[in-house]
Amino acid sequence: MLGLTTVGIIHTAISLIAVAAALAALFRDREISPRNGLGKTYVATTVLTCLTGFFIFQHGGFGAPHALGVVTLLVLGIAWVAGYSRAFGRLGRYVETISYSLTLFFHMIPAFTETSTRLPVGAPWATGPDDPNLQKAIGIAFVVFLAGAIAQVVRLRCLQRGLADSRAVSEMA
Repeated sequence: MLGLTTVGIIHTAISLIAVAAALAALFRDREISPRNGLGKTYVATTVLTCLTGFFIFQHGGFGAPHALGVVTLLVLGIAWVAGYSRAFGRLGRYVETISYSLTLFFHMIPAFTETSTRLPVGAPWATGPDDPNLQKAIGIAFVVFLAGAIAQVVRLRCLQRGLADSRAVSEMA
């Protein structure tokens, strides 16, 4: 099927679940949080996506896609530490939220690359990872990530201010 191995098919199916969970979380909660079902599903399937990706070597040995898997796992680790410890202090909530969103952007890189170099069948949209059209699409996805990250930071600041305001009101009472 489209030149995918059995591991590639499983890897793709898991990654589609991860992306669907992330998008649902972003639309519902405006963030990916490992404290609810969608977030837990996203984190678990993203880890599985990375791990299964390490067994795909259709372009030779260890390469850029494998490095992206390692980076994704590192960023997931940073997000977890930021969310479940005080290592980042008051910035922890921001680091956690942006890190999970960044891993979703990381999903988009191989998704765009693999899809655009395979479809449409017989006349793929892109010739390879260095195709200018593909690079533009990934660049647009990065701009969307940045806009979303900014919106998340603004939202968190507003929530933080609202919480601070409500504390001040209750202390005055």
